Amino acid sequence: MSQSLAETLINLLMLLALFAVLAIWWVTKHGGRRGRIAERVREVASSHQLVSDFDDAPENSFRRRFFRRLAVFGDKLPLFDAKNRAKLHKEMVRSGYRSNYAVSILLAVKFFVGVLCAIPTVMLGDRIPFIGSFFVGRGTAMMGAFVIGMMLPEHIIAFRASRRRKQMAGSLPDALDLLVICTNAGNSLAVSIRRVADELATICPPLSDEFSLAADELKLSGDSTRALHGLAERIDLPSIRALISTLTQSMRYGTPITQALRTLSRTERLSHIVSLEEKAAKLAPKMVLPMMLFILPAVVVIAAGPAVIQLLAFLDTR
Repeated sequence: MSQSLAETLINLLMLLALFAVLAIWWVTKHGGRRGRIAERVREVASSHQLVSDFDDAPENSFRRRFFRRLAVFGDKLPLFDAKNRAKLHKEMVRSGYRSNYAVSILLAVKFFVGVLCAIPTVMLGDRIPFIGSFFVGRGTAMMGAFVIGMMLPEHIIAFRASRRRKQMAGSLPDALDLLVICTNAGNSLAVSIRRVADELATICPPLSDEFSLAADELKLSGDSTRALHGLAERIDLPSIRALISTLTQSMRYGTPITQALRTLSRTERLSHIVSLEEKAAKLAPKMVLPMMLFILPAVVVIAAGPAVIQLLAFLDTR
C-alpha cells in the first residue's frame, strides 16, 4: 500500500514538473518588457470584451457564469500566443462560433481535456507495458497524453467546420439561382443577399446565417468589398471565392451583375452535378465489401439451405 502511494506521489510530482516546464517555456518565450506590456494590453481588452459579451447574453445565469469563468481562465492561459489564438479564432468562425470569447473557452476546454487525459497516465503509469517501470517512460507517456488531450477539441472543431462547409457547398447552387432571380427583379446586392438568406433559412441554416451577416455588414458599413471578402473568409469555399471575385469585379468595372451571376450559377450547377456523378460512380466499388460480408452469406444460406437440410436428413436415414 505504501509503495503504491509513493508511486502515485511520484507521478503527481511528474505532472507538476510538466506544468513547471511549460511555465518556464512560456516565460522564456514571452519574457521582456514589451512582451509583458503587450500581454497586459491584450488581457485588459479581452476582459472588458468578455464582460460586455456575457452581460448581453440572454442565457441562464448559471450557464453564463460557467462559460464566463471558462473564458477568463482560457484567456489567462500562458500556453498559446497571439498567432495560435488568431488561427483558432479563424477556425472557430468557420465552424459557426463567432463570439469574441469562443477562443478563450476553447483554450480552457483544451487544457482541461489534456489534464483529464494525463490523470489516468499519472495514476496508472506503472502499469504501462514496457515503459511503465521507467521514470522517463512514465513522464513521456504523461506528456504525450496531455498533448493528445489538448489536440482533441481542436480536431473536433475542424471536423465541424469541414462538415459545415460541405453542407453549404451542397446548397450553394440554389443560393446562386435565387440571387440571379433577385438581381433580375431589380433589387440591390444587399437586398438580394438578405432575401436569399431568408429563403435559405429552412434549407441550409449555416449558409443563411452567413448571408444574413454579410447583408448586415453591407447595410451598416457600406464597404461592400470588405463585407464580401469577410463572407469568403468565413465560408472558405472555392465557389464562394469565385462568387465574391465576380461581384467585386462587377462593382468595380460597372459590368452587369446578373449576367455574371447567371454564368457562375450555371458553372456551379454543372460542377455539383459532376460531383454527384463521381460519388455515384464510386458507390459500386465501395459496396463490394459490405455485400461480400453481409449479403452474400445470407443469399448462400437461403439458396443452399434446403438442399443441405435434405442431404442431412438423407444421411441420417442411412
